[in-house]
Amino acid sequence: MNCLTILIVNIMSQLMPTLPYATDALEPVISRETIECHYGKHLQTYVNNLERLIKDTDMEGLSIGEIVELAPEGPVFNNAGQVLNHQLYFLQFSPKPRRNEPEGELKRRILRDFGSMELFKKRMTDAGTTLFGSGWVWLCSDREGRLEILSCHNGDNPLRHGKKPLLGFDVWEHAYYLDYQNRRADHLTRLWDIIDWEEVERRAADKSISVADSANY
Repeated sequence: MNCLTILIVNIMSQLMPTLPYATDALEPVISRETIECHYGKHLQTYVNNLERLIKDTDMEGLSIGEIVELAPEGPVFNNAGQVLNHQLYFLQFSPKPRRNEPEGELKRRILRDFGSMELFKKRMTDAGTTLFGSGWVWLCSDREGRLEILSCHNGDNPLRHGKKPLLGFDVWEHAYYLDYQNRRADHLTRLWDIIDWEEVERRAADKSISVADSANY
């Protein structure tokens, strides 16, 4: 059985995560109405679908990360991917982040692989703005610790590609349309104001992640 990061095991012990903030706490970046719809309806639907699809199957005893890594393309993978993506997404925000950028090792790696924080933010925002259709944009890490921005369609996740997800932007319309209509770029630009960089640093520092071949990062 794959050994997944303690982070992912902890937040996935229950499929529906508990928000660490009130539904209106991220305003004006993300409204209460969007949280109630996005978290309370869309994510809950993915959770309900996944629980129904894996009941009494070999997947039922696996963690959500393992399901994402191992499930064949189709309904189980689609719903598991969206459950995992949204768990990571909602837990990366803070109403009042203590800082507006990372520190320490994560910042050093960003500067090494992207040149500057400004260039990194621009590349990630541009990737989300230009991704055609629905999907996600991720800051992720490979086995050697190199950082990259990965664009994923629909419910895909970096774990599926042997990479560790650190920070994810949801560009499905339900993530922003109530607040920004078709102004996806404006939404993505505002998300930087509520990133909990301590959480992202914790994900980056965790050495226990492994993927389908059980090779540790």
